[in-house]
Amino acid sequence: MQPKWLEWAKQIQAISQAGLEYSKDVYDLERFEMLRTISLEIMHEYTGVETTKLRELFAGESGYATPKVDVRGVIFQEDRILLVRERLDGAWSLPGGWADIGLSAKENVVKEIGEETGYTAEAGKLLAILDKKFHDHPVSPFHVYKMFIRCEITGGEAAATMETSEVGFFDKNNLPPLSVERNTERQVKEMFEYLRDPERAVWMD
Repeated sequence: MQPKWLEWAKQIQAISQAGLEYSKDVYDLERFEMLRTISLEIMHEYTGVETTKLRELFAGESGYATPKVDVRGVIFQEDRILLVRERLDGAWSLPGGWADIGLSAKENVVKEIGEETGYTAEAGKLLAILDKKFHDHPVSPFHVYKMFIRCEITGGEAAATMETSEVGFFDKNNLPPLSVERNTERQVKEMFEYLRDPERAVWMD
């Protein structure tokens, strides 16, 4: 569970963002800008991240605040799962990333798989929709939904990319160090349950 201070800071940020988008009164705009500053100061106080950096994160955010969407591709080869080694932290994750506007969830996950593994793929069944705040991820200034989608390789070959340095398949009991910003051990191991039982219900928080 995310700490209460983070929940409050996100709520203040969302209120201020919507207010700055839709308010016309100059005094209201000033108040909403003050609220945004307060939310940044709360995050800075508890995370140590500079307020200027936090402000940059939210500078492109406007309108009514909604959760961001992270898509992850779940690919098995026999009884092993496909993982990629992230260049940013040297740890491993299911291939994926932020969903781009203009693409469907399936199109996004196929694009991410191609960009991170060298494989072409076809997206199939949705396995899970998880709220990041309920899982053991590092704290994040954004509210994030994570979508895990079963995919099948259709071509290509494993290759390092600009974002990843290695590609490999791993069994459930021999996972490498995981990039917990992107996926937790419980999440990855839970995906193996869909290999065992393809008709298992979607895992949803």
